[in-house]
Amino acid sequence: QVQVVESGGGLVQPGGSLRLSCAASGSIFGVVTMGWYRQAPEKQRELVATMSNSGRTTYADSVKGRFTISRDNAKNTVNLQMNSLKLEDTAVYYCYADVWSRDGGRRDYWGQGTQVTVSS
Repeated sequence: QVQVVESGGGLVQPGGSLRLSCAASGSIFGVVTMGWYRQAPEKQRELVATMSNSGRTTYADSVKGRFTISRDNAKNTVNLQMNSLKLEDTAVYYCYADVWSRDGGRRDYWGQGTQVTVSS
């Protein structure tokens, strides 16, 4: 079994910063990609940023230059530094991990989500 747990959400004013953290644990042989998605009310879940185990990153156009993803492969953790936050960044942020399990299977695992609210 694999668990993915996020932390670090909260309330911040426009222009402020927040840092989200995520850790994958359990019966893990390796993690291919880790990343973040978000879902705002009445909207579909969308990609925010991902990082492969080789360090390749992908960002949504809306967050480029403001958000930075980082990862510790040895610890199976991923962080998202969010700067210059905007009202439209308000959403539930979900961490995911593309995991090879020790039993040989591979699938995505998702965290429970953490709320980020940008408001004045």
